[in-house]
Amino acid sequence: MINRIFAYGNRTGWLVLAVLVLLILLPLAAVIIQVLLPGVFFGNWELGDLSLLLDVFKRPLWYQSLKNTVLLGVGTTIFATILGGALATVRSQWSFPGAKLLDMAVWLLIITPSFILAQGWVMFAASSGLAKQWLGWDWVHSAVFTPVGLIAIMSLSKFPFAYLAVHSALEWKVDRLGEAARLNGGRPWTVWRTIQMPLLLPAYCSGAMLVFMDTVGDFGLPASIAAVFRFPTLPYSIYSALYTSPIRFDMAGVLSFYLVLMIALAMSVQFYVLRKSRFDFLNSRATRSEPRQPTRGKWGMAAGNVVLLLLVAGIPFGSNLMTSITRSNGSAGASFTLDHYRKLFENGGQLTGGLVHSLEIAAGAALVGLLVGFFVSYVLTFSRFALKQTVDVISLISLAVPGVVLGIGYIFIWNQAWLERIGLLLYGKPGILILASVAGAIPVITRVLTGAMAKVPAGLLSAAQMQGAGFGRRLATIVVPLLRSALVSAGLAAFGAAVFDLATTSILFPPNFMTLPVVINKAFEDLKFGYAAAATLTGGGVVIATIMLFEWLLKPKKIKRARSDAR
Repeated sequence: MINRIFAYGNRTGWLVLAVLVLLILLPLAAVIIQVLLPGVFFGNWELGDLSLLLDVFKRPLWYQSLKNTVLLGVGTTIFATILGGALATVRSQWSFPGAKLLDMAVWLLIITPSFILAQGWVMFAASSGLAKQWLGWDWVHSAVFTPVGLIAIMSLSKFPFAYLAVHSALEWKVDRLGEAARLNGGRPWTVWRTIQMPLLLPAYCSGAMLVFMDTVGDFGLPASIAAVFRFPTLPYSIYSALYTSPIRFDMAGVLSFYLVLMIALAMSVQFYVLRKSRFDFLNSRATRSEPRQPTRGKWGMAAGNVVLLLLVAGIPFGSNLMTSITRSNGSAGASFTLDHYRKLFENGGQLTGGLVHSLEIAAGAALVGLLVGFFVSYVLTFSRFALKQTVDVISLISLAVPGVVLGIGYIFIWNQAWLERIGLLLYGKPGILILASVAGAIPVITRVLTGAMAKVPAGLLSAAQMQGAGFGRRLATIVVPLLRSALVSAGLAAFGAAVFDLATTSILFPPNFMTLPVVINKAFEDLKFGYAAAATLTGGGVVIATIMLFEWLLKPKKIKRARSDAR
């Protein structure tokens, strides 16, 4: 019995489970424990005042943060899901000029940090922003910096989650269902409303869930908007609680509890909606959806697509570019300049140090995360570990938990006095940033590697084991070579995400250890828009060049084989 429990697969499973608990589950549990026992992590075992949980409805800042988060989350979920679902439906059915640009924009929005998108909108719509300087639009400021305007901006940034969920569900179709409805007199709108939409309910729910979780946990937008418009949300108020004097751990714990509670309630609603219905409508008559040329309206779709692309990508990215190369001359307008780029490196500017620190943190997170994610995927794919479903769930938790909450948990866990005696007091050191980045990267790495590892026949490993190959040798000679391309992709994805992780780095960065997103955000808070835009483009360019270089160096090269004419 003991031998079976600690066989290779189970030993690996227990080790992986322990690492995931340490990186993800324990910090999250620490946030909840802090509410019940506020001083437990600092030597005080007194029971907490649970009435603090109700103070969120009494204290003006707490209540306003909760209300704003709910408003922003619900409003963005509704509009982003409708927009993403509608675009996915049109894109899957019709082919029109520029359609592939929409797909590219969707992925660009997903991989771009939200604070960069939000800063672009602030540069465009500020009282002296590009909209007023270049276009003379005075109304843009008052239209954007309102709750409705922020919901619109967030919807334009988050709709790709709903778009991808619905578009993936529309990959296959069963025409006979719609044909039967049309034979009975159903119009296209009626067919979609009564047949297609109900069958796509799981996809819409999944897309809406992703939009909601990413919106309520978003730290980038409120951090950027705070420079010109007061709109506190739970993530930003949690951050503020840690950077006030004295530090308000009680406030951070209570607000984190409500943030986690909101996400848990949203997930419960999704499970309730889907659990009593069946959506398995695909059969042998299912065919792959192919967009077709519309009989009319092709250029109208193309024009609408151009307008959408200008809104979702043109304004945020274009504003960063224009702000970085222009200088305001007051009433005389603006002129072109490269001064903002020169200031990045003057007098030992912070950009170089912040960029180097971010690259170091991201490289460490990618390597450690790749190691952890590899063994997580191995356990999920090849082992018979009894708790591998638990491993799967924990590996996805950090995708749902906001970075600010995870950062709070890391403070509680790694700021213990007894850890200093054994050399593991990581709070205030760069190592804690690597661990937090690993926790955030594990879901991405695991999903990439699990999909690739599923293609490796288990028989290869069994045959090697029968020939006497040990566990490590089987991995090194079979699994790793077959997954080389996936390992590179997963590692580079984790690297890129860690470089621009504003939420955890803003909470955990050590004194005098600036990172790239912190440098950009602090310049933005000081209203140095030109400097922030130049730092964003310069840092982003270096990161993209680094990723492309390593992809070229590490990914397997295609070998061209000459055709032999020998008989």
